[in-house]
Amino acid sequence: MEILVLYYSVGGSVKRMADLIASGIERVPGAEARVRTVPRISENQSPELGPPYAELADLEECAGLALGSPTRFGNMAAPLKHFLDGTSLLWQRGALAGKPACVFTSSASLHGGQETTLVSMMLPLLHHGMLVMGLPYTQAELNATRSGGTPYGASHFAGIADDQPISEHERTLCVAQGKRLAEIVLKLAR
Repeated sequence: MEILVLYYSVGGSVKRMADLIASGIERVPGAEARVRTVPRISENQSPELGPPYAELADLEECAGLALGSPTRFGNMAAPLKHFLDGTSLLWQRGALAGKPACVFTSSASLHGGQETTLVSMMLPLLHHGMLVMGLPYTQAELNATRSGGTPYGASHFAGIADDQPISEHERTLCVAQGKRLAEIVLKLAR
């Protein structure tokens, strides 16, 4: 079963998180990650490096979705919102209804709106009828982290210059979120 890891990244932190979430997905036998990104609003051509740009077919074909964005004033970044705003045809057909989904983010400051960004990404997923999941407190790292990590989804404190490495707790939470998403996708497929 293919699970879409769809993200937007500028400085690289969200991309690194997407890769960790994809590795968590791939640790579950029978699950495969399809990693896609979205362009800046002014770009149309495919990127030379990294995953290809997402198309509506990627959303329609996936069995589940992990959605990631940097924090922009407590909200998802405009390029990801722009892409999601173009999914009305999928919404009309109910193409995403019943599919599991999760969200992840990175911010420049420790209290830079990570949780509101995660919630902002959940809203269009809920409108699509997706089954949105978070990270349970059974993940001990949620209580131990001194950087990113929330019950709403994986998060990372990147620093103003986007130069803070992903901490061990943040890394563990990203992998755990991908693994949990894959396990739920496979359970629902039975």
